[in-house]
Amino acid sequence: MHCSLGPINPNQKIKWLASSTSDAWLRQVVDHPIELLIDHAHCERKAAGAALQLMFRYLCEPGLAEILSPLAREELDHFEYVLSLIKKRGHYLKPLQAPPYGGLLAKQIRRHEPQRMLDSFLVAGLIEARSHERMSILSIHSPDEELRDLYSRLLASEARHFCSYWMLAEKRYLRQEILSRLNELALVEASILSELHPEPRMHS
Repeated sequence: MHCSLGPINPNQKIKWLASSTSDAWLRQVVDHPIELLIDHAHCERKAAGAALQLMFRYLCEPGLAEILSPLAREELDHFEYVLSLIKKRGHYLKPLQAPPYGGLLAKQIRRHEPQRMLDSFLVAGLIEARSHERMSILSIHSPDEELRDLYSRLLASEARHFCSYWMLAEKRYLRQEILSRLNELALVEASILSELHPEPRMHS
């Protein structure tokens, strides 16, 4: 798999995922647009935090901060934009019970280097790939025109973020090692989502 940071087709399917999102998920989330928006805001905030955490963990890793710092800023820009839509609709950010998705994926990250760095990149990339897939679905099927526009606007950046994590891995690890581990993690990711979480979430 080759990933270029040049022009990106936001509608191009990202092939990291081992499963497709179910119709049941779409039916669940379109009936709860505010709850989905609030969860989306939390996702953007967490994505920025994950990028910053990697910057602090690998402080002196050449070429890492140059990619992750602008990525974190863009995630925070998205957080602020989603937050503005929530406020526009008369709501505000509130705590939501998180689905098991992120925590279970984080448990797959091996504890020792250099495997830990590779797994961190791949888990972050898988999350971005799934976000891209689900925003693509919502950009077409959401009954809310404003939300269709929101998700359409974010597609290119989600694809770019996925691409950034792929390139961080590709510059440090052998292609076969990356693909082998990616296949393992993608199967775990698909298994986590095989049972729909009872609450509407971006990654339920």
